[in-house]
Amino acid sequence: MNAVALTDISCQIDVETLLEKLRIKQDSAYLAKIQDMVAEAQPLAKPKAVYKETYVDLKGDNFVVIDGIRFTSHVLRVNMEETFRAFPFVVTCGTELEDWSGQFEDYFDSFCADAIKEMFLRSACHELEVHLDQQYGLGHAVNMNPGSLADWPIKDQKPLFELLGNVGDLIGVRLLASFLMFPVKTVSGIRFSSESNFENCQLCSRENCPGRKAPYDQGLYERKYQLKNR
Repeated sequence: MNAVALTDISCQIDVETLLEKLRIKQDSAYLAKIQDMVAEAQPLAKPKAVYKETYVDLKGDNFVVIDGIRFTSHVLRVNMEETFRAFPFVVTCGTELEDWSGQFEDYFDSFCADAIKEMFLRSACHELEVHLDQQYGLGHAVNMNPGSLADWPIKDQKPLFELLGNVGDLIGVRLLASFLMFPVKTVSGIRFSSESNFENCQLCSRENCPGRKAPYDQGLYERKYQLKNR
């Protein structure tokens, strides 16, 4: 199957949610400025996503091979134990918002623009998940993202992009030499059916993380992912 690009994702920014994220009160002197920025960004925003239906060819102790391309992660391999179908993806806030945000030089304005891009990205991620779950009947599904855990290094961005094809032409996202992506507000990963409620955050001990989705489970790796002595 060829990669599928979603280029008409419809997302709306909720100003109240944005204010909560920025910790700005309704009576703040900054309210009008933020409302103006959202009004500017909304018609420009064109978040996009690309994904591909793929199949697992081989599973080892600490790797999986998907459509002939190897990914090295013991956690990924364990989590994919019960599935042989995977959906690699890239989701972005879009180059349009990236260009828009480049005009702001003031620190506060840049901070707000960054939060606006993040909200569009998260909304687009949700829309992609709904699309995949409905289109392919995934049932309960989870995401894993290269670079989110030490077990799955960010360098595996490269094979993920190889698996998807020309992501730049499809949705305007470039993979940099550092294996980071541009636009910055872009997420990549693999979604697959799973009976678990796995979140990368469960294996990450970083404190005060604004993007945390689940509490750190100190004993989870030892209980579920520790390689057994042979």
